[in-house]
Amino acid sequence: MSENLNNTTSGRNGVILSSAEHPVREEDIDQDALMVLYRLKDAGYAGYLVGGGVRDLYLGKKPKDFDISTNARPGQIRKLFRNSRTIGRRFRLVQVFFRDNKIIEVSTLRSQSEYDEDGEANEVLPANNTFGTLEEDAFRRDLTINSLFYEVENKTVIDYVGGVQDLKDGIIRLVGDPDRRITRDPVRMLRAVRHAARADFRIDEATWQAIIRHREKLELCPVSRIRDELLKDLQGGASRAWTELAIQTGLFYLLFPFYEELLTNSEGETIREELLALLSVLDRIVAEGRKSGTIKLDEALLFALPLFPWVKRRFSLSQEDIKGAGHHQVMKAVRAGLDEAFSCRLNLTRMTLDTITTLFVNSPAFWEGAANGVWTAWLRKKSYFSACCRFVACCREAEIGELADLSLFMNKTAESAKNSPPIAPQKQIFLNAPSNGKKSGSGYNPAFSSKPEGIFGLRREGRNLLFNR
Repeated sequence: MSENLNNTTSGRNGVILSSAEHPVREEDIDQDALMVLYRLKDAGYAGYLVGGGVRDLYLGKKPKDFDISTNARPGQIRKLFRNSRTIGRRFRLVQVFFRDNKIIEVSTLRSQSEYDEDGEANEVLPANNTFGTLEEDAFRRDLTINSLFYEVENKTVIDYVGGVQDLKDGIIRLVGDPDRRITRDPVRMLRAVRHAARADFRIDEATWQAIIRHREKLELCPVSRIRDELLKDLQGGASRAWTELAIQTGLFYLLFPFYEELLTNSEGETIREELLALLSVLDRIVAEGRKSGTIKLDEALLFALPLFPWVKRRFSLSQEDIKGAGHHQVMKAVRAGLDEAFSCRLNLTRMTLDTITTLFVNSPAFWEGAANGVWTAWLRKKSYFSACCRFVACCREAEIGELADLSLFMNKTAESAKNSPPIAPQKQIFLNAPSNGKKSGSGYNPAFSSKPEGIFGLRREGRNLLFNR
């Protein structure tokens, strides 16, 4: 039976769902995340699985991340987890490290900023470093479906904002007044569209209209945040659906302003289908990568695919390979055009911009090579050979239906680690271990590496170096 939580101070009601009333099960939670939760509990603190982890588990999906919130302060968390570090400027949180580069982020419950509730309507939300309660933490979050908490001791789901019902109804809704929340942080518009695309949910009408009214405020956000959010959208596996929603809301034209004229002219429908086809290929590769865990997409490719339909028309790129002085002139023109229209808006690195330019200008030569299955020796030696092969493979799949070879996108390091045989347990001998049980100040932790065999055959486990007898 669900239990109501009444707060006489704020007048807000929360609901506690027992384990019989929700589908979140402990066996579906990452074991390292559970270890963190139970260690917090055993130390006398409250620990909650929060955000996207609870949302995905409720929907029957496998979460990408397991984030945790607690009433313990950052310093107290660090004392519990030696394998951790504190990060963040606006708000300090703790990253706990585990094997295979796994990171569990643990944050202290936060409160809403006084500006978020009482500030002027046109004020952007300032940095907030105030610790708060569970209820306050729920109401400061962006979306109702991301404001749920799973409490490990009683195995309950706690909902202050109606997120459970929105999950059942398939609705994306901003927490609180959408006009005020978007004004405080315009990036919330991108997050609403992203989650609607990924979950195939519809956006609440009040939230949708607020996005339409305030979309121009997106330009007030730091370019670094916009770039990071855009990369999440492109590599999230739902970039086609995201693009369709972004075009409908007008957010797409704020990110890619040069497309507004193209998509509204007589050739607009053709260009739109070409753009969506490229993003469909990207989504397929991301989906396959999640199954194997070995696909890696670089930033240049992620940006190049949605830009290509515009670049082809803007610079009249054809399937004919350009050579000699003409090739150099086209490279300069494309790079300058990209820098002016796109790169400067997102503050792309020089290397990323150069790589995107190389992909575009060399695509005719690689298209011909892919069609014939023959590559000249000089082309194979080029540093950009692999990157161009990946890009053209995506273009060929989008244009002629020739499926891109997934091996082109494999993360070789991850693949080799995945296929390497497990290390058999060996008899362990401790080096320089203190005989009296006290910590030693020196000679205890020589240099080590992340490779299974370590350096000179030595491996580090905990605070000891081990080697095989």
